[in-house]
Amino acid sequence: MTERTLRGQVAVVGVGESEYYRAGHAPDPEFRLLLKAVLAACRDADIDPADIDGFASFADDRNDAVRIATALGVKRLRSTTMQWGGGGGGCAAAVANGAAAIMSGMAQCVLVYRGLAQGQFGRFGQAAPRASISGEMAYQMPYGVLAPPQKFAMKVQRFMHEHGVRREALRAIALASYQHAQANPRAVMHGKPLTAEAYDASRWIVEPFRLFDCCMENDGAGALLLVAAERAKDFPHRPVYLLGAASGGDWRAAASPHNAPHYASANYSGVSGDLYRMARVSPADVGVVQSYENFTGGVAMALSEHGFFHPDEANDFLTPENLVAPSGKLPLNTSGGNLGECYVHGFELVIEAARQVRGESTSQAARHDVALVIGGPMVTPASSLLFGSAATL
Repeated sequence: MTERTLRGQVAVVGVGESEYYRAGHAPDPEFRLLLKAVLAACRDADIDPADIDGFASFADDRNDAVRIATALGVKRLRSTTMQWGGGGGGCAAAVANGAAAIMSGMAQCVLVYRGLAQGQFGRFGQAAPRASISGEMAYQMPYGVLAPPQKFAMKVQRFMHEHGVRREALRAIALASYQHAQANPRAVMHGKPLTAEAYDASRWIVEPFRLFDCCMENDGAGALLLVAAERAKDFPHRPVYLLGAASGGDWRAAASPHNAPHYASANYSGVSGDLYRMARVSPADVGVVQSYENFTGGVAMALSEHGFFHPDEANDFLTPENLVAPSGKLPLNTSGGNLGECYVHGFELVIEAARQVRGESTSQAARHDVALVIGGPMVTPASSLLFGSAATL
């Protein structure tokens, strides 16, 4: 039986983004921000926008593929996919869905994208007024759990209690992201370094999260272009191959009343195993990681579930020196991530992983032939992917 796999079959040949802004500060509406990112990716790949024939996104992106195709003058629209649910947990799955469309012959050139203008449409980190309560929130709002920090704090608090994880481990994640942002002129927090003292003095949001444990709220957009691997060398930049991708959730991971059997989990224990099997690599082969930080505690949980350390070893592993490029044991969020670069539902992490494999990051890791992207932790479905250079195939 022929193996069914995405490994080495599809490549990233172009990346682009709009300028990144604090929420509400973008001079353009969301759709225009997205078009700027798409055109930047097309210039990067030297592709005529009209030749794009597939579209993939996630997190209920408001920018309809048909509208984008019309604006770009696309000759023929052949494939559109949207990853369900999970918010930023779908950022890697959107790439996988686009790759699957190419592998199946349904498209030749797929645009994967995310646009977000919270100044135009409202903030994700703020509880919105509701006329009625249903679904998951029916189990939370009556008890005052209104916004994402409250919801995820309970899982992280449980994880820290069970494994003796200290606040210094969370602080290291924030410090690494901010340090990398200082080298990245695209980053919203470029020129605004964070010290351990400032982190410790910042206000509480909800225990165990202080201000700098929480992602920013931003306006911006990102895009990348996928083609079949056999076409990859026809484009200007070093090809970035998709080695593997996986998404989904563990058994009863989305139990609405917060009673999942494995509560203190980022929901990656099964996803990570599928990912490594497809990619034919192990955690030891990964040189750099872009891990979605809605909150720092989720990064600690997700890295553990991807096999980089046992949860009881988090305090020893999660130190600034281990997480900083170029020579840290596992350079993390090398563009600044959701904390320091921009919050585009994690899609900026996918772009940064591609730049790492190309060798074009502003904080280049010493080992960058294999780059891991971990989508939003503690949601369902969650997703991860691995990019690799030609040397890894």
